[in-house]
Amino acid sequence: MMCDEVIGEMVNSCMLMRTRLISRVLTNIYDEELRPFGINSAQFALLVVISKLAPATAAEIGRFHHQDKSTLTRNLKLMFAEGWIEEDAALASGRSRPIVLTQAGDHLLHAVSPAWKAGQARASALIGEAGADVITNVANGILYPRKAS
Repeated sequence: MMCDEVIGEMVNSCMLMRTRLISRVLTNIYDEELRPFGINSAQFALLVVISKLAPATAAEIGRFHHQDKSTLTRNLKLMFAEGWIEEDAALASGRSRPIVLTQAGDHLLHAVSPAWKAGQARASALIGEAGADVITNVANGILYPRKAS
């Protein structure tokens, strides 16, 4: 009997289930908008992160993006193959090989901006202004945690 109560609570209020649902729906929106450019939402997000952090090592990118090594490596490998990113040999030292956008990657990031804006508009219409504010604030808290004073 108690187990049924817990399962009912899981069905009705599990944050994991809810956030994964939101993630899948929003990812599909952006994937649809970005598809004509030959890029998916995961690759787009990495391009944005690399653009922001560059030059940055794969480890730095993974830490900032809270992404596990195998998923990050798989996506970076594809992005290297597409010519969107490259290792900056001039900044390499030892095992550290900083990654930067190539000219093609920078061009792609700018070219997809109308598709990104369309995805933003669709996502915002779906979740509403309050939902968008909550998602932005939670994500910002994770990306830029406040230090205890």
